[in-house]
Amino acid sequence: MAQQWLLQRTNSLPRMQAFAKENLSMYTPRAFAIEDLSQLHELILATRLAILVSHGDSGLQASHVPVLLHREQGEYGTLYGHLAKANPQWKDLRDGAEAMLIFAGPDAYVSPGFYPSKAEHGKVVPTWNYIAVHAYGTPAVFSDAERLLKVVTALTDRHESGRAQPWRVSDAPADYIDGMLKAIVGFALPIERLVGKRKLSQNRSAADMAGVRDGLAASADVRDQTLARFIPQGVSE
Repeated sequence: MAQQWLLQRTNSLPRMQAFAKENLSMYTPRAFAIEDLSQLHELILATRLAILVSHGDSGLQASHVPVLLHREQGEYGTLYGHLAKANPQWKDLRDGAEAMLIFAGPDAYVSPGFYPSKAEHGKVVPTWNYIAVHAYGTPAVFSDAERLLKVVTALTDRHESGRAQPWRVSDAPADYIDGMLKAIVGFALPIERLVGKRKLSQNRSAADMAGVRDGLAASADVRDQTLARFIPQGVSE
């Protein structure tokens, strides 16, 4: 693998970024890798709740947090969120710990019964298909009220959009919001590395891949149906 890659003015991530530091990244066989930056960003935006993981003096810590993506900030974008001040994890971020945000997309159990090859030779086992993105970086924390207000307002507006009567931060008394802002700490994570994985049976034959897609689409579980829509037709690697 080449060790020097330049990010061109396209949507492709340099392979060095996607596959370097394998011991610190998500295991991603080449057939499953997502290397298009715009696709990675879309998957991040489609995930409503991320998992923030860091390691500090107290060991590994994880929090479930909604975040905002600013695509235009930094080489790969910047992620914004906040933690409760009572949550000690923010101190890891303050102290310069590298952090990872996990964006887990749709997933589904894959039965060997979906594979036509089962009838041919029986050499099949169950697996799990899924889509996920990991974003790595060194966050900076902030506690100034104006900046925090922008973050919580943007998060609220995003998740209230589409409602008939969306709630707005300004609907609450200003002094109440001021008090709530004092109880949180914001963070900004400039993305230094992105790893995306789309495991959709691409390592199987075209017939087996179609069998997985059809089997999941026919499931009564809406989660299976959702993943089935991501499996391309007539494609196998």
